Amino acid sequence: MDMTWLGQIGFALPLGLGAIGSALGIGAAGRAAAGAWAKEAREGKQMNFLYIALTGMPLSQTIYGFVLMLALLQGKVYGGDAGFDMAANGGAIFSIGLACGLGELFSAWMQGVIGAAGVRAMSEADGKPFTFTIIAMGIAETVGLFACFFMFLMV
Repeated sequence: MDMTWLGQIGFALPLGLGAIGSALGIGAAGRAAAGAWAKEAREGKQMNFLYIALTGMPLSQTIYGFVLMLALLQGKVYGGDAGFDMAANGGAIFSIGLACGLGELFSAWMQGVIGAAGVRAMSEADGKPFTFTIIAMGIAETVGLFACFFMFLMV
């Protein structure tokens, strides 16, 4: 059975799902940052620029998805001994793309949720929890890195 169509969907999954996760994570952290800025402005305080770093961190999972997508496409372009047969391996390509895409989606989303909690903590403690928030977000980032790296090894 020709599974080419399934493999073609698999090419797009790492980037598409990673971008969805990034958007969800950025949205979560961005909403928290906007609320914290409103509070700081109301109190006459200078608005904290570090919230931008926490808001932008989930973006990297889109890049990881793009990297795996390129690796999958490279295997298709070169074909032969250096690549893979799309008709025979479409299911495997789909599975690799889906696994990486879901890893990127949830990693980015949860990274944004952690960032949102960090923004709240920083707004209540004069920015002190920033380092610990970055560490916690880095742990969520590691899940995205592992998803990309391990699926890259599968290619």
